[in-house]
Amino acid sequence: MPTTPSVSYSITVRLDVPSGGSAVSELTTAVEKAGGVVTALDVAGAHTEQLRIDLTIATSDTDHADRIVAALAAIEDVDVSKVSDRTFLMHLGGVIETATKHPLRTRDDLSMIYTPGVARISQAIAKDREDARRLTVKRNAVAVVTDGSAVLGLGNIGPYAALPVMEGKAALFKTFADIDAWPICLDLTDVDQIVETVAAIAPGFAGINLEDIAAPKCFEVEDRLRERLDVPVFHDDQHGTAIVVLAALRNALRVVGKDLGSVRLVMSGAGAAGTAILKLLLEAGLRDVVVCDIDGVVHTGREGLGPALRWIAENTNPRGLTGGLSDVIEGADVFVGVSAPDVLTARDVERMADGSVVFALANPVPEIDPALARAHATVVATGRSDYPNQINNVLAFPGVFRGLLDAQSHGITTEVLLAASEAIAATVADDELNANYIIPSVFHPDVHDRVAEAVRDACTAARDRA
Repeated sequence: MPTTPSVSYSITVRLDVPSGGSAVSELTTAVEKAGGVVTALDVAGAHTEQLRIDLTIATSDTDHADRIVAALAAIEDVDVSKVSDRTFLMHLGGVIETATKHPLRTRDDLSMIYTPGVARISQAIAKDREDARRLTVKRNAVAVVTDGSAVLGLGNIGPYAALPVMEGKAALFKTFADIDAWPICLDLTDVDQIVETVAAIAPGFAGINLEDIAAPKCFEVEDRLRERLDVPVFHDDQHGTAIVVLAALRNALRVVGKDLGSVRLVMSGAGAAGTAILKLLLEAGLRDVVVCDIDGVVHTGREGLGPALRWIAENTNPRGLTGGLSDVIEGADVFVGVSAPDVLTARDVERMADGSVVFALANPVPEIDPALARAHATVVATGRSDYPNQINNVLAFPGVFRGLLDAQSHGITTEVLLAASEAIAATVADDELNANYIIPSVFHPDVHDRVAEAVRDACTAARDRA
């Protein structure tokens, strides 16, 4: 699917051009003809005969950027001095840092922040380790942990290449929920080693956010850490995605006048995200669902099912359907894809029920071109930022962890996930809801606070029941 110019592939080109004539207008014309979008034009220097221009351009990808630069260089009397990739510039030296909460200017400051005063703090925690939440950064600290085995849509690129993604996640935690998060990139592949390492560093954190760990390994890592640790363990690729999908689906069904308990849903994708979405939708009241993976419909008669797929087979597909995605999509009310590009066709969507909902969430290339889906479906959502209804985990995890940390929670329950989802859905008011606005923006002024409040309430209610 062709992509449109995006700020994530924006470049700034420094050019020397003649000060007179039409050179400046030729620059913008050349960019537009090459399919780019000029977002800024700044004069960086001026002389009698020459101007130095900084031209900022949104492009579609690195190859597209190279073609645009070549088009600019081909203009007569124009010299390309320097090309800067704005995203690389933003990541120079990383995107996060630590800071002290108190100035360290005098001997008195030193003696209280560090030795000898800090010894009394350590003695207090030695007597009651719960005091670590009150007297250290632990109370507001989350570890963002990966082994680099399933990073974004890039696959197993390893812990070093995963580091900028984990840094970005930490920046989101701080920006949207004022949580201090640290990227922890493990050069490990064995489940036992990952579990042991995370358990060993857990004393310094009040929450563990597992990130970009491949299935099925991620299931065992999460389950074992939850059993072992006394802090919440949250796999964002699973539960963050599930929370936001459920929130968006609640509102999409409001748009088309249908109910979760009575719709027929077809899902493409049975990995970490798909399994978590499925489990949360079932908890929320979904009854009729068929799941497909690369080998077709997951059903009890299919050979070679591992434990995760066996669970899906035993808890879905009430009519015992077989075949592939196209065989089971006819008449479906909802399609949810967390799988691969272009597995759904326009004809498939046309064969769905009236008032259909299509969530094509594979990223960056979804299961179907949104424009094709919109020709037949009433509501379409993707994981992309350049289409309406972006399903974005950033709507969930900052508020979820803010609520968990505020409640000093020692774990995370399904009730917390459902509460977070309901809070996100409710952020879209009745008079705002429409087919192109079923989910709030991550920059909505209230969404993260509402999620945090809902999570705190759910934790309090669980504690009261206990």
